[in-house]
Amino acid sequence: MTLFTRDVTVCVLSSGSAGNATYIGDGSAGVLVDCGIATKQILARMEAAGLSDAPVDAVLLTHEHSDHVGAAAVLARAFAKRGKAVPFYCTAGTAAGIDPRCTPDGIEIITAGTSFRVKHLIVEPIPVPHDVRDPVAYRVIVGDTPVAVVTDLGRPTSLVARALRDCRAVVLEFNHDEDMLLDGPYPFHLKQRIRGNHGHLSNRQAAQLLADGLGPRLDHLMLAHLSGENNTPQKAMAMARTVLDDAGALGRVNLTVALQHEALRPVQVQSRVW
Repeated sequence: MTLFTRDVTVCVLSSGSAGNATYIGDGSAGVLVDCGIATKQILARMEAAGLSDAPVDAVLLTHEHSDHVGAAAVLARAFAKRGKAVPFYCTAGTAAGIDPRCTPDGIEIITAGTSFRVKHLIVEPIPVPHDVRDPVAYRVIVGDTPVAVVTDLGRPTSLVARALRDCRAVVLEFNHDEDMLLDGPYPFHLKQRIRGNHGHLSNRQAAQLLADGLGPRLDHLMLAHLSGENNTPQKAMAMARTVLDDAGALGRVNLTVALQHEALRPVQVQSRVW
């Protein structure tokens, strides 16, 4: 058995209520988690991040909301025109719920809690509480290196916390500040949806999940899906910093806020692969 190392790249291409997409790959295999911005923007942001030649072997859909699947049909056709049909993985509930105008060719049905492979990448879909049919978060494992993308959940769960504990990089929802949401312009029914058990994580809830799921291997934490109306990067960062500081991890973990209108600088973690 031969042991060698390779770099795993994580790049949040877009994050927020207007669209979400994250790339994870190691140079020989890669996946997109969600495709909620225009195909041209996905490809342009990958190019701007130095990932124009990065392989995309699958698209992992978390759930059927348009800010996560809006480009799926067009993206599938774009990949096909390049000579490579790329499968789109999602649960049966998500497949049933996607707007037909966004439904891609090549859907592969998965089951929450059952891992599968994309080449040598191991993908673990994790059930999360959100107000859709069968949503999941994802862990993508390269060798001994897990990376997680966890957004669109209404409350922390012990299952998600356990999934985070050995991760090297995590994209984690910090959606709203509770006071800003309650005092803000949204109608009451929307406020109730967001703050409900199947809505989105507040900064406080996200901090609780981070505290429960923080492990000694975490190198990179990207705060994601921030509301443009009901949160600020400063408020989200302050909550995350407090958790990291209390755990003695503030100087070790690279902390950033994912952006809506441009890609974050890619981060890399080293993986041992057999």
